[in-house]
Amino acid sequence: MNRDSLSDEEQATLRRLVSRDRLFDVDEDIVSEGARPQYSAVLLDGFAARYKYMADGTRQITALHVAGDFMDLHAFLLKTMDHGIIALSPCHVGFAEHGALKEVTETQPHLTRLLWLDTLIDGAIHREWIVAMGRRSKRAHLAHLVCELFYRLQAVRKTVDFSFHFPLTQMELADVLGISVVHLNKTLQPLRHDGLLSWVNHTITIHDWPRLTALAQFDPTYLSCTVEPR
Repeated sequence: MNRDSLSDEEQATLRRLVSRDRLFDVDEDIVSEGARPQYSAVLLDGFAARYKYMADGTRQITALHVAGDFMDLHAFLLKTMDHGIIALSPCHVGFAEHGALKEVTETQPHLTRLLWLDTLIDGAIHREWIVAMGRRSKRAHLAHLVCELFYRLQAVRKTVDFSFHFPLTQMELADVLGISVVHLNKTLQPLRHDGLLSWVNHTITIHDWPRLTALAQFDPTYLSCTVEPR
């Protein structure tokens, strides 16, 4: 909700909206596929992912979530989850009851627009991921993901200079990119060798932002990070 100014009343409403919270362990489902949750989950801290399993047991991660993300706001209207959400690190999660969300949509139009904006940005990120998977080289795809995560984490003050915590395993990152771990290593090595980034002890450091964004053809417009009236 950092894309517009909020009144004191609206800030108080948002604080009341998250009525309870819980800690999740690594690899624990936050929301299970097929569930009909009576709440929507907001990630207060940690890394989480939306995912789908194929019949052969392979997994595709379809979204990464960072602190501040409403991970399943769409469940408020869709009701039944068609995918799961899993903790990729220890996660602190807050829950907004759907009844409270319904009351907000009926009484507070500005907050309703901001909640709508949240789902629209989710859609924009999905479009960029589809473009990356279908049209970018794997090297450019990985570069684009790193640029996106840096931008999103910077917006919630989770970066230090050009570094950020990245708790995923190589297998999990391969599931994001839709490739094997062997292919991931072949993709990652040139980025390291060319001095664009490093990934050491769960920390990604970007060493050459201009060259990395050029490789990725990264344009952050789709993240809608500007603060303006909505």
